[in-house]
Amino acid sequence: MEHTVASAATLEGTSLHTGEKVSLTVKPAPAGHGFKFRRVDLDDQPFIDADVDKVQTVERATTLAEGSVKVHTVEHILSALCGMGVDNAIIEMDANEPPIGDGSSAPYVELIKQAGIEQQDKPRKVYEIREPIHMETGNGSLITIVPDKKFRVSVTNVGPDGRFTQYFSSEVTPELYEKEIAPARTFVYYEDVKPLLDKGLIKGGSLENAVVVRGEEVMSKEPMRYNNEFARHKALDVIGDLMLSGKRIMGHVICVKPGHGPNTKMASTLKNEYMRMRTMVPPVTIPEGEAVLDVNEVMKILPHRYPFLMVDRVVDFEGDNKCTGVKNVTINEPFFQGHFPGHPVMPGVLQVEAMAQVASILMLRKPENQGKIGYFMSVDKVKWRKPVLPGDTLFIEAEILKIRRSIGSAICRCIVNGEVVSSGELKFALIDS
Repeated sequence: MEHTVASAATLEGTSLHTGEKVSLTVKPAPAGHGFKFRRVDLDDQPFIDADVDKVQTVERATTLAEGSVKVHTVEHILSALCGMGVDNAIIEMDANEPPIGDGSSAPYVELIKQAGIEQQDKPRKVYEIREPIHMETGNGSLITIVPDKKFRVSVTNVGPDGRFTQYFSSEVTPELYEKEIAPARTFVYYEDVKPLLDKGLIKGGSLENAVVVRGEEVMSKEPMRYNNEFARHKALDVIGDLMLSGKRIMGHVICVKPGHGPNTKMASTLKNEYMRMRTMVPPVTIPEGEAVLDVNEVMKILPHRYPFLMVDRVVDFEGDNKCTGVKNVTINEPFFQGHFPGHPVMPGVLQVEAMAQVASILMLRKPENQGKIGYFMSVDKVKWRKPVLPGDTLFIEAEILKIRRSIGSAICRCIVNGEVVSSGELKFALIDS
């Protein structure tokens, strides 16, 4: 399920690049809201979406802009919210940049823990990467995202002349994020300090909020927190920047020499790929889902074949217990030849069969059930409300109510143009084929 912060909590400090004093407050937001920044220091207190389309500059930090209103260095707070499992929040600031703290996202993790995390009533949607996505830049940065059933990040940091080449890899869960990623501090190479100051950046920088690398030496207020702290901080930045795509992902992010520029370009690619996937769904208002299963993938799960395959595509999953399938009803269906030829109507029993097949997909996609066949045991409370005609797009929703050993029960319904045309409660058993 989606989560938000349970209450408001505030962090005060100095911003890294502008050097201003700033107060940042995280506040609860409704399900489906996502992350939005709010500049409460301005007259109309405008909002800026945490959206890659709002990215303006990416030099040493990620800056979002809406018209003349800007928010700088958003990656650390976004990384902490994502890493700690928060999906929806309002981030209010009385300046244009969050506090830098000690240069890590640990202060934001503590802020989130202070606010508490609250479960919401909407299933969390995660974009499952089904095939590799690759991007590289002219300066040698590489980012590839490959399929994985978890969210993982692997980073190789490469400094100038190959200095401080480090590697870090980890699954991203709230527990691992807090312990292995959040404490890693930002860093800068000594030769870059003056050019950044000349550009009006890092005015609030000091050895208390950044690690400075000079030659082969490291200057820091405290000892290095990890022997690969730079690679871990790069992972922290990648997590925050990729959240600008607007979607959590299920996949393995592999980076070599990442930076805010490449990170946000990949976030834009992710957003575009997700939108391309969603165009496969017929134009009707349904909840946003994970990955789409085409008919070939459906046939890998179901044993049915023409003319008894009643699912053309699966367009939405909500967790493990609910999904939506689609059947495009055309005049070429073989059953129309004999079922009221002068007034073609899809047989009600085939609508029930379509419901059963979508419910079976939910159960058969579980690893322990793969290769089995679903058999009807009973059908109850079936109602047919409206006829289904050639040209209709039939959306079939199925929700598993309970599973006990190999027997499952589900509540299902068929929808055309937003109206329920049939519904029922089904019980079936899974048998080895």
